Amino acid sequence: MSGTSYAPQPGAAPLGRMLRAQTGLETRMLLRNGEQLLLTVVIPSVLLVLFSAVDIVTTTGPGARVDFLAPGLLALAVLSTAFTGQAIATGFERRYGVLKRLGASPLPRWALMTAKTGSVLVTEVLQVALLSAIALLLGWHPHGDPAAVLLLLLLGTAAFSGLGLLMAGTLRAEATLAAANLVFILLLLAGGVIVPLTKFPAAVRPVLEALPISALSDGLRAVLQQGSAMPWGDVGILAAWAVVALAAAARFFRWE
Repeated sequence: MSGTSYAPQPGAAPLGRMLRAQTGLETRMLLRNGEQLLLTVVIPSVLLVLFSAVDIVTTTGPGARVDFLAPGLLALAVLSTAFTGQAIATGFERRYGVLKRLGASPLPRWALMTAKTGSVLVTEVLQVALLSAIALLLGWHPHGDPAAVLLLLLLGTAAFSGLGLLMAGTLRAEATLAAANLVFILLLLAGGVIVPLTKFPAAVRPVLEALPISALSDGLRAVLQQGSAMPWGDVGILAAWAVVALAAAARFFRWE
């Protein structure tokens, strides 16, 4: 009996193709979710326009208020996508067994997490482009080295992604939903995004300055508003958060 040949030949697709396909799927799912769009696009944009017209910070000169707010809102966009949105979406995928089924597919689990991170980065590119366009229309005058901005955004994404995956992989979905939204609100108010940290009591300021959202917003503000070189202190804080959060997520994440 002659052997039987099959066309196309059965088997897993190349890893690169699987990774691109999963990244595209994760991105489309994120962009089609109305609640996610509200969190990642609408809220930062509305806050940028609203507080640019409200005297909440003491500034001088034309466009000075938006010069302060724009870097903070860019940091908030990273927080909303890499942490809040990813934690909630991943938490419910875990609850409904989606992650368990994907984990049994030919796609390695590390590649699935990489695809999720890739979809976060794609969304952040769109967020940064939109917020920058709005800020420029409001009179924003950015300065500084684009490489420093890129490094801060990447480290912030890594830190918040690790924290979001850690929360989604250890808590129940409902608890993740509540906790992620609560953390988002608290960091929005106390992370130097729209309210300068100098307005907080001196006793709590060192703690607030050590938060990843504070380091990201302060670092972006130092570069984009003040034209500073690489803010190594903020880079160090973000790098430490990224290493610890990603390591903890890899260690404690439960797939079911």
